[in-house]
Amino acid sequence: MRENLTEEELVVFDILTRPAPELAEEERDEVKKVARDLLTRLKELLVLNWRLKSAARSALRLTIEDTLDAGLPRVYSPDVYREKCSAIFEHVYEKYPERDTGIYTEVA
Repeated sequence: MRENLTEEELVVFDILTRPAPELAEEERDEVKKVARDLLTRLKELLVLNWRLKSAARSALRLTIEDTLDAGLPRVYSPDVYREKCSAIFEHVYEKYPERDTGIYTEVA
């Protein structure tokens, strides 16, 4: 419940904020909003066998890039932005094998 986020949102928030960059309170709030928005958008893209479909994987990666580019504070350098995009994609790839499945739905 730390940061007033669900467990699922907190994982994305942590990926986006650790180990860098240092954020002011207002910037942390922006990143929280991005984490919520990103999860909502990504879940809409998780179709049956999405991992096996290059178009689905590409749409997912593009959504991650677009959402982070539009929402993250400018304190994120281009290199850090690229790292965060890759880390989020890897997280989704590992933790969301199919639509409406994953470690968060199994726990709930």
